[in-house]
Amino acid sequence: MLKNIGYAIILIMFLMSCAQNNTSSSQQNQEKANDLINETSPYLLQHAYNPVDWKAWNEEALQLAKEQDKLIIISIGYSACHWCHVMEEESFENDSIAQMMNANFINIKVDREERPDVDQVYMNAVQLMTGRGGWPLNCITLPDGRPVFGGTYFTKTQWTKVLQDMSQLYKDNPDKMVAYAEKLTEGVKQSDLILVNEAPVEFDKKVLSKAVDALETALDYKQGGQKGEPKFPMPSYLNFLLRYSYQNNNEELKNFVLTSLHKMANGGIYDHIGGGFSRYSVDSKWHIPHFEKMLYDNAQLVSLYSKAYQRTKNPYFKSIVEETLKFIDSELATEDGGFFSSLDADSKNAEGELEEGAYYVWTPDELKSELEDDYELFKDYYNINTIGKWEKDNYVLYKTQSDEAFKAKHQLSSLDLEAKLKSWKQNLLEARNKRPKPRLDGKVLTSWNALMLQGYIDAYRAIGDEAYLRKAIVNANFIIENQLTESGALYHSYKDGKSTIDGFSEDYAHTIAAFIELYQVTFNEQWLYRAKALMDYTLEHFFNKDSGMFYFTSDRSADLITRKTEVFDNVIPSSNSVLAASLFKLGHYYADKTYSKLAHQMLKNVNEDMLKIPSGYTNWLSLYLSYSNPYFEVAISGVEAKDKLKELKALYLPNIIISGATADSDLPLLKNKFNQDETLIYVCVNGTCKLPVRAIDKALGQILK
Repeated sequence: MLKNIGYAIILIMFLMSCAQNNTSSSQQNQEKANDLINETSPYLLQHAYNPVDWKAWNEEALQLAKEQDKLIIISIGYSACHWCHVMEEESFENDSIAQMMNANFINIKVDREERPDVDQVYMNAVQLMTGRGGWPLNCITLPDGRPVFGGTYFTKTQWTKVLQDMSQLYKDNPDKMVAYAEKLTEGVKQSDLILVNEAPVEFDKKVLSKAVDALETALDYKQGGQKGEPKFPMPSYLNFLLRYSYQNNNEELKNFVLTSLHKMANGGIYDHIGGGFSRYSVDSKWHIPHFEKMLYDNAQLVSLYSKAYQRTKNPYFKSIVEETLKFIDSELATEDGGFFSSLDADSKNAEGELEEGAYYVWTPDELKSELEDDYELFKDYYNINTIGKWEKDNYVLYKTQSDEAFKAKHQLSSLDLEAKLKSWKQNLLEARNKRPKPRLDGKVLTSWNALMLQGYIDAYRAIGDEAYLRKAIVNANFIIENQLTESGALYHSYKDGKSTIDGFSEDYAHTIAAFIELYQVTFNEQWLYRAKALMDYTLEHFFNKDSGMFYFTSDRSADLITRKTEVFDNVIPSSNSVLAASLFKLGHYYADKTYSKLAHQMLKNVNEDMLKIPSGYTNWLSLYLSYSNPYFEVAISGVEAKDKLKELKALYLPNIIISGATADSDLPLLKNKFNQDETLIYVCVNGTCKLPVRAIDKALGQILK
């Protein structure tokens, strides 16, 4: 469809190769703020004093474009985005460029985390036009919002040429732009078109094995993760392989996942001093990170490392969970129970200039000053040498030898090394805290908070620390008290005591999933009821009967040029895959055939694409496992149900759901099972239970045989 639009492709290639000087830039501090000064998003507020007359995404700005018959510049980014800041400094703070933008365009700034719906539409358009995407995302549209041109980062010279050519083309030949926009918009609409799959599908272990074989071709068995660079942790990918290896006794895949977790935790992508993970590494060995720290990455990695600890009882994985949660509690936790979004990659260096990674890197002289006699030992442990060097005499801490090898080399006991590590980290953290900290994105997003809620639940399961459960319950109540409306709808964003923006399917999906998990570790049925209520609301306002899937936006939301359907599992699993998994679980809990049939149908709908491109459907593949391999319902009923739960929850059992009660319950899995005199454990399959047993090991025998 788009192949015949030769002019646009030629224009894009020409603009990307041009080079032309432009006038000098102005200082950021301007006397007059633009409309973004009234926003709450930290990213938008960062642009409030640009000379560009930025508007926020709203009906007023879109109507203004129509009234003035001006093209729209939709510039999308996020607070922790390094190249977003670079383009701002080079172009959006430049007076001459700002004059050109203000004279010929309506300029709209979008925080992609605040408005993922807008980001999805225009990212899709740019990917269709250029074959790639990323942030900053800059898309030029007709006055009605239909895209005609786009790209990611542009140099000042390139951006100047884009502005000149696009404004001139709209004046000279608007019909050509309209014709292109029509075809491109149709391409955007068709790009995620899904139809109900009416054909019979059998979810078979052999078919799944072939999909896993395809995944294996992209695995980096030496360094972990996927081959190539940059390297992203991709928790959903590793989580599926961990589960698959367990349910299919695949030692090779198990070892691959464990290697990946070790390599990531040893690498510079992990903050060895303060805990927590950066978003990705720019190289193939997890060494040099892109230093931004995102809540959603750390939330999912806490869950992943917790599950790995459940399976292996490796204390290293436990320490990574504990350190990461200390980072979350210290840097991203709000006073009222929520979690902030991210920390920027950039912070001020010794010269007072913003520099990527300045907060995290070390020079040898700094380390010698802080560690004194321990410097040589530290140097060997964290590679303060040619291996660990980055740039400008800066080093990123990077571990390449095992603790066992290091202890033998330096004749240290385990207690000696543990004491050294604790001392080093404490000293360097105190020194680092004196540096200017990276900027904080202080908005609280419902979907990401739900991921963090699940992280605390998984950590509690694995480690048993009651403080983690308390944190989880506080966060769940925060979501209910601040983000849930009387009508049963969710808000997406919260900042400074104000909840804003109608929730997206991702908010419902992750909150439902988290509440189901919270029920499983507390047996408090209110969490299951709330999950069901949210699912019913989602079905009413997001479900597309034509596709058998869920739209990303509600039927109550303002219209974009199209309603997107999110099915592709990326760094965060798609909302549809998460909703399908929750429908599967709720179908079991409530013996609800409507839920169960819909979960099955959704998996059928993506089955063909999933088997062709399994790397984009790893969370869907986890659901596939629930059909192709044994899946159990475990019901614990009796006054000692919670004590039995403590034994069971610490085990890695990804193919069960747990219900329990210390009194009578009307839940189908528990109904008529309570006995005041003894606590019994029932192992069931689709509601049909085996003989009840009193001991956890006996129940495990029924599950594992």
